[in-house]
Amino acid sequence: MTSEPIDPDYRKHGGFPDYEPTDPPQSFVRFVSAMRRLQDLAVSANPSEDEWEKAADRTEELVELLAPSEAPEGAPPAGRSYKLPGMGSLLMPPWVMTRYQPDGVEMRGQFSRYYVGGNSAVHGGVLPLLFDWLFGMVVHAANRPISRTALLHVDYRKVTPINQPLVVRGRIDSAEGRKAFVSGELTNADDTLLAECRGLMVRLLPGQP
Repeated sequence: MTSEPIDPDYRKHGGFPDYEPTDPPQSFVRFVSAMRRLQDLAVSANPSEDEWEKAADRTEELVELLAPSEAPEGAPPAGRSYKLPGMGSLLMPPWVMTRYQPDGVEMRGQFSRYYVGGNSAVHGGVLPLLFDWLFGMVVHAANRPISRTALLHVDYRKVTPINQPLVVRGRIDSAEGRKAFVSGELTNADDTLLAECRGLMVRLLPGQP
């Protein structure tokens, strides 16, 4: 698919902040890695009440340490560190971009204990998040202006397991004016289809949030 030039009103769409790529310090990389492990432990650990008290104390100390440094959207390294899994954002699964082209995007990774919905399977609600992130990257790679998700439909074909290498791919199938019709699929290392998704991304109008 041929990419489109970014329109001259690009930066007027909803007043979005500039998400310029950044190379964060190694201390941030360590922090995010530790926080991801902490997320896993938060849903899997079963310590004594005294240990929970100590964990709560330390977590509250961390909140107190970081709270004065809270910054506006687009300023922190989280979500702008494209070389890090999940772009350095704890909201996103820790996946990495392995292909980023106008005709399609690919990401690879796996889901940890934090994402379990039950019986070692990934929670069904996590997959729309993964696809929504993928489609945002698809639109951006195709050089289309800022868009919002208007439709996201996921078909679950097989149970998505944790702790196994997975691949998700997406592309723009067609475009009509402000609309970009996108699709993608999630597979395992053997290329077995686990889930597929189709969506509609709509280009924002100037001033539209």
